[in-house]
Amino acid sequence: MKDIVAWAFGFGMALNALLFVPQALSIWRTRRTEGVSLMTFGGFNALQALGVLHGVLQRDWSLAAGMAVSLVTCGSVTLLTLIYRRRANRNADRR
Repeated sequence: MKDIVAWAFGFGMALNALLFVPQALSIWRTRRTEGVSLMTFGGFNALQALGVLHGVLQRDWSLAAGMAVSLVTCGSVTLLTLIYRRRANRNADRR
């Protein structure tokens, strides 16, 4: 039973990380960030960073690794949103 739960947890961590990829790809391709809440993604990033820290302190390497991968994919959405919104604001100021 313990192995089944460990497998399911690992699958869940991978799925969690993959859920951010379509949003990041959409922003990358369209360079549009309408509908992306920086407050929401900032909260996700903070919780995932806390999850990484918790995993490290508890020596739960699967949790730490899974949360780190999620932090990278979620962080990419946050970073792309910041970049493209800043560019849009600069272009609007030039007009």
